Amino acid sequence: MTAQVAGAAPALIEELRRALALLVPDSDQARYGVAVSGGPDSMALLDLMVALHPGRTCAATLDHGLRTESAQEAEMVARWCAERGIPHAVLRPTFTPEGNVQAWARDQRYARLGEWRANEGLDWLLTAHHADDQLETMLMRLNRGSGVGGLAAIRSRSGHILRPLLGIRKAALLVYAQAAGLPFAEDPSNSDMRFDRASLRARLAKVDWLDPMAAARSAAALAQAEEALDWMAEDIAERHIFRIDTGWALDRPDLPAELLRRLVLILFARSAPAAPPPRGATLDQVIAKAKRGEQASIGDWILLGGLPWTLRPAPQRRNVT
Repeated sequence: MTAQVAGAAPALIEELRRALALLVPDSDQARYGVAVSGGPDSMALLDLMVALHPGRTCAATLDHGLRTESAQEAEMVARWCAERGIPHAVLRPTFTPEGNVQAWARDQRYARLGEWRANEGLDWLLTAHHADDQLETMLMRLNRGSGVGGLAAIRSRSGHILRPLLGIRKAALLVYAQAAGLPFAEDPSNSDMRFDRASLRARLAKVDWLDPMAAARSAAALAQAEEALDWMAEDIAERHIFRIDTGWALDRPDLPAELLRRLVLILFARSAPAAPPPRGATLDQVIAKAKRGEQASIGDWILLGGLPWTLRPAPQRRNVT
């Protein structure tokens, strides 16, 4: 271990220990799986987790097969893990890409890694998202006009997924990986200007007044606000949303807009749990009509304003011959 690693490791390990303790109550007894792409961030996370929780840390790499180098990168991770006695699995997609390739890759990554975690009996799956990722995500969502939930950006905990590095800069992870002599590979798509995130990342590199650590704190605060609003909406729904003949009703339409958005989504989820919910401008337009006492269509349902607001199935259309 070099002097640089010896100096950086305790601070990073302590930050990782603190983050895990805040995220899960049994962090010192849990078993962890680390999603390792082969990049410097995930390799650093795996090395730090093994130092923090030896014997209770496994790793998995998903080879999407989208690049010729991906199989070699997965093998690089597998070889490094084998040399250190770290259980490691190479996973592959269950079907070929379709539609938006980036969305497909993300969905496959979480689906296959989630299956692996469950099959291995692991408590948590860790990813190496860091403070710089958080800033990029916040800015991308801000540019799309996202609300509180969207601006909360990358959540530190989502189901069985933990992201304990959101309070650490990418540069610190890279320095650690280099100083520790960890093997890693850089995904060329990270610098491909055809992708929005890569283009934004290149521009952010020229800006020195944006603080990713401050953005990470803001995202965490927004995530807490989102949780509080969800809790309030569920509490109100228990008292003011009720079943009616063919649908559901809300008898408190006098609430602030953000709570009304959530309550209408709860109405819709109870009425049509399998249907995609209205979002963004569509949801706002529906609520604006209901406030005026008008009716608005939401897929196969109609929301009618007044007191109470009611959500009922839309009348079946007659076939015109």
